[in-house]
Amino acid sequence: MKELELKYGCNPNQKPARLYMADGSELPVTVLNGRPGYINFMDALNSWQLVRELKEATGLPAAASFKHVSPAGAAVGLPLTEIDRQIYFVDKEQELTPIACAYIRARGADRLCSYGDWAALSDICDAATASYLKAEVSDGIIAPGYTEEALEILKSKKKGNYNIVQIDPNYVPKAQERREIFGVVFEQGHNFYKVDESLLENIVTENKDLPVAAKTDLIVSLITLKYTQSNSVCYVKNGQTIGVGAGQQSRVHCVRLAGSKADNWMRSQHPKGLTLPFKDDIRRPARDNAIDVYISDEYEDVLAEGVWQETFKAKPEVLTSEEKKAWLATMTDVALGSDAFFPFGDNIERAVKSGVKYVAEPGGSIRDDNVIEAANHHGMVMAFTGMRLFHH
Repeated sequence: MKELELKYGCNPNQKPARLYMADGSELPVTVLNGRPGYINFMDALNSWQLVRELKEATGLPAAASFKHVSPAGAAVGLPLTEIDRQIYFVDKEQELTPIACAYIRARGADRLCSYGDWAALSDICDAATASYLKAEVSDGIIAPGYTEEALEILKSKKKGNYNIVQIDPNYVPKAQERREIFGVVFEQGHNFYKVDESLLENIVTENKDLPVAAKTDLIVSLITLKYTQSNSVCYVKNGQTIGVGAGQQSRVHCVRLAGSKADNWMRSQHPKGLTLPFKDDIRRPARDNAIDVYISDEYEDVLAEGVWQETFKAKPEVLTSEEKKAWLATMTDVALGSDAFFPFGDNIERAVKSGVKYVAEPGGSIRDDNVIEAANHHGMVMAFTGMRLFHH
């Protein structure tokens, strides 16, 4: 297929719209089901690059959950813990494959932002992954292939209209890429920059102890940032993103935004959050939203009299500020990556509140000494990668 007509562009008024190769060659993607749109394909092609590079860098199956051309989450296929299964709503007895674990973790860390996502898999989609995805609100998926059973499961989603895209895993784009904005053509070299452990060798802090697991987490963070709208930072723990801060003009606002998401991920594991008495007929999106509000400072929005009855069988106890603070204090060994240098030490001061111990950023600020001093004060391990990862 050399050309694919799209329903419309970014908005319904932007017609006509199509997908094609400038040199007239075959498209590297095949639509197996549904009718993906302009933004769907932007998500698909960006997310595919992320998971492909993540697998190349770690040797593990990888998955991503994308919304509006930035990842809501990304992860490698490490096994789910008992707590993971609880917070991601996976049955204790359900058998999971590594690629299924990768997607469940990628989607689960920020379930509100993953609502209506585009899923991306580095490996062939199997029945275990398709079965989990079928129950979630999602726009589509891209993968290098699908088992017959997985394809059958996914085709039954959204009344048969779920978007399923297959990509040629051997496709490599041309060295030069172009885009047009307001009638003006921009040209640049494709970002083939390879993110691997060699970027973590220049450790600039007094603490230079960087365990293997932390290296993996920092790689997950940096590759995620490579495909996140800048400015961006990314918190990672146990091979999965737990907070992505994208598209902010101020870097410290990125750190705060992503840090608040990481905090929510941690709070969701509090015993009070794990035992919320939901009504049997509650829908997944309503449940996810209720959890998000319950663990926040706006908990009264779901616990007020006449309101809690809509969601819960019995009124839950409040998760107090003191309990939240004590619980967050147990979060440690979190990794943090940044797509450009931290200009001030305040970024480090906010990061440490979310358990950050390992940091990777390009360096190059005139205030690097201030940032290093802040990291040393908290016993962090920080590597200067020397490479900016802006994405627009």
